[in-house]
Amino acid sequence: MFGVRGRTAHLAWYRTDEAAAEVAFLHGFSDSAQCWEPLLGAMPGIRALAIDARGHGESGLPEEPLRYTAQRDDAALVLSSQPRDGGVVVVGHSMGAMSAAYLAASRPDLVRAVVLEDPPTGAPTGDQQDRSWSQPGWLEDLRALDLPSRMAAGRSEDPGWPDDELEPWAVSKAQLDPHLFDLPFQDAAPLTDLLAEITCPVLLIHGDTERGSLISAEYAERCAQAAAGEFRAVHIAGAGHSVRRDNRPQYIAELTTFL
Repeated sequence: MFGVRGRTAHLAWYRTDEAAAEVAFLHGFSDSAQCWEPLLGAMPGIRALAIDARGHGESGLPEEPLRYTAQRDDAALVLSSQPRDGGVVVVGHSMGAMSAAYLAASRPDLVRAVVLEDPPTGAPTGDQQDRSWSQPGWLEDLRALDLPSRMAAGRSEDPGWPDDELEPWAVSKAQLDPHLFDLPFQDAAPLTDLLAEITCPVLLIHGDTERGSLISAEYAERCAQAAAGEFRAVHIAGAGHSVRRDNRPQYIAELTTFL
């Protein structure tokens, strides 16, 4: 569990202990760094760092467009401020996975390997333009509830999740800064383009598209063909977009093997 908390500029971060982190975790949209604690609790001994993305958790929200290049630079800023022995393994989920891909592509001095848990595939080449967006209805509905009701909604939607996942997931929804949706948003570049620039080892973990996974088996094969370095894709059957929550034992087994 996280025993050390700190801030770097507008960013809140958490470490398991005072030692240099071996693995850095980047969460998905509307989650927070605390959402990684259930996983870390099941992996004793891992030296980890987790970062609240801008506008999420306890991090601030700079008054500028929301771009993955900014998310990348945020992660690089925190990692550069930490005690470390060379690069770390960066594990990201969804939005955090795409941020991790951006980081691995541009900062090989900071990243020695990367794990991408069901990242978005990105917009077509040349379509990365600032656009307006709005709060999703499902998130607005959740934020209107109190914590026990949010947890109950999470249990109803995902009855297979471990019990310890529900509270940090529910807390994170209330922490999200609603001003996020007043800022212009820019879609990511194609994941395949980023993989062509990443030379460190990559593990891509995805579930079933019929359960909400963003990565299909066919797209995972395209990623394998595009990757510049060592690449492995793992399909966890029966899992959706939150692969680690849907099947924690297999996710941990794959992550442990990779590490």
